[in-house]
Amino acid sequence: MTKPSLSELLHAAVAAVGGTERPGQVTMAEAVAEAIDDGSHLLVQAGTGTGKSLGYLVPALAHGERVVVATATLALQRQLVERDLPRTVDALHPLLRRRPEFAMLKGRSNYLCLHRLHEGMPQDEEEGLFDQFEAAAPTSKLGQDLLRLRDWADETENGDRDDLTPGVSDRAWAQVSVSSRECLGASKCAYGAECFAEMARERAKLAEVVVTNHALLAIDAIEGAPVLPQHEVLIVDEAHELVSRVTGVATGELTPGQVNRAVRRAAKLVNEKAADQLQTAAEGFERLMELALPGRLEEIPEDLGYALMQLRDAARTVISALGATRDKSVQDEDAVRKQALASVETVHDVAERVLNGSEWDVVWYERHDRFGASLRVAPMSVSGLLREKLFADRSVVLTSATLKLGGDFNGVGASLGLGPEGTQGEDLPQWKGIDVGSPFDYRKQGILYVATHLARPARDGDRADMLDELTELIQAAGGRTLGLFSSMRAAQLAAEELRSRIPEFPILLQGEETLGELIKNFAADPKTCLFGTLSLWQGVDVPGPSCQLVVMDKIPFPRPDDPLMSARQKAVEDAGGNGFMAVAATHAALLMAQGAGRLVRASGDRGVVAVLDQRLATARYGGFLKASLPDFWYTTDRNQVRKSLAAIDAVAKETEGK
Repeated sequence: MTKPSLSELLHAAVAAVGGTERPGQVTMAEAVAEAIDDGSHLLVQAGTGTGKSLGYLVPALAHGERVVVATATLALQRQLVERDLPRTVDALHPLLRRRPEFAMLKGRSNYLCLHRLHEGMPQDEEEGLFDQFEAAAPTSKLGQDLLRLRDWADETENGDRDDLTPGVSDRAWAQVSVSSRECLGASKCAYGAECFAEMARERAKLAEVVVTNHALLAIDAIEGAPVLPQHEVLIVDEAHELVSRVTGVATGELTPGQVNRAVRRAAKLVNEKAADQLQTAAEGFERLMELALPGRLEEIPEDLGYALMQLRDAARTVISALGATRDKSVQDEDAVRKQALASVETVHDVAERVLNGSEWDVVWYERHDRFGASLRVAPMSVSGLLREKLFADRSVVLTSATLKLGGDFNGVGASLGLGPEGTQGEDLPQWKGIDVGSPFDYRKQGILYVATHLARPARDGDRADMLDELTELIQAAGGRTLGLFSSMRAAQLAAEELRSRIPEFPILLQGEETLGELIKNFAADPKTCLFGTLSLWQGVDVPGPSCQLVVMDKIPFPRPDDPLMSARQKAVEDAGGNGFMAVAATHAALLMAQGAGRLVRASGDRGVVAVLDQRLATARYGGFLKASLPDFWYTTDRNQVRKSLAAIDAVAKETEGK
């Protein structure tokens, strides 16, 4: 039997999922197949509606070697495992004459821990274990969540938190899950043979396609001990998120609450001298944290350095003591010891990392109204780590609707540790970038409007003129507005003001309901508007008439006092580069491209992206930012935009009335 061609396979897969084959999808599939075959690296920008999932799944399945697909969001993981992969495998089975297996793999804390469920959770305040089911009042939210978890444990086949609907609070889930550091290990655990996390790993070892998330991919790269099975091909979807997710995994944090928790957990199991030493060090650290001022610490102050040394040394003593003593009077001692060890090791490791003062790390202090003070340490850049760990010994395909910023892939490539496209170099992985376009006609479907008549926005300043403009735009659009704001404070002020000005248009505000409920309610009522910040710039998919106006209050540059971003910007400048363009402008371009992408989600969508910041039209960097956005028809004519919005609104109302 002759081997089926890629076009035959793609055609069968598209038919199976009920889609339409598109030129961009075909181009993408061919490029992915070529990269896999020759072991090279590929960046693919594939606009909304391209069908990029099949654009990489079909050539990956045709290849026949193990492939890991890493995504940033739960929604895409579910789409792949519950919809795209089952249908694609069924469609390709007769052509490939084999049925590829696929599996989902997440971090251990995403799975129900049977040991925790049945034996209880080690508690800080009491000896032994705490029966969370007995202690939580059955009428409380926590109690109800825990009872639901106990019932669900008897039904679930995989123990995956994301399969529990409706979900439970983080606090409830923490009672029945463990981190990898807290896990006893399958060989030492009475429930090891039934462990959901271990079963997920075993399924992944047997699968041809393993779907995971960016965080687990980062852990696999950073921690040295592999958590993903060996694979020949890595596909990173939603790749614009990768650097941020890897940075998050590589960031360490110390808080007084965290340190005190480590003290309480260890005190049950070590000698009094070691426990007192850690307690004294924790008290000294907490006193300093109450006095510290927020901001970056380019050098560690002497008193903080001393407190961290005390903390590190005391933690090291406790770690040794935990390994040397046994106390059979503690119920389920192994679990209690493992949890204590995990807490104290984290304190030790972060304190030591801060004290080491690597030039490649950024250290800062911050205070949060809700969570209190924290000391944080993050890598100046993850590009070297990604270059070394991600692109070695496998073919890597990275794809997203927003990878081409300012007209080329080099900005995103640099953040991933890649040299300029086409660069030859011993340590630089070879790669190429392709833009397969979008099936949408952006110039006919959307308008990019820049409100040049508004005053230049000042940081945290009063923007009465912006609120006037926003009010008029929403009225012209008949509601139907997604408001993307550069800060939560700006979103709250705008929502409060416009609720009183135009009460006929309901304003939903991020934080007042779960994100899922907000988006559901926004989509259900075309007159409704939805205001919010960061997660809305990237997390809203509402095709149709409910979203016909996307408003950005201003260009979303990082705050000037953001310790990590400002440190990265300075590092580029010290190396002779343009720090503002490499860091701040690239950050803003990525967010704006994602935000503008909320407007056109289907072939029938029409609308306006309104940027209420004159700098997009007047500043030197404006061209770079505009080149990163979809190719909408561009105008600064406010009257024309109002007429266009009113016409779009009239058509939508006529359609709704039929």
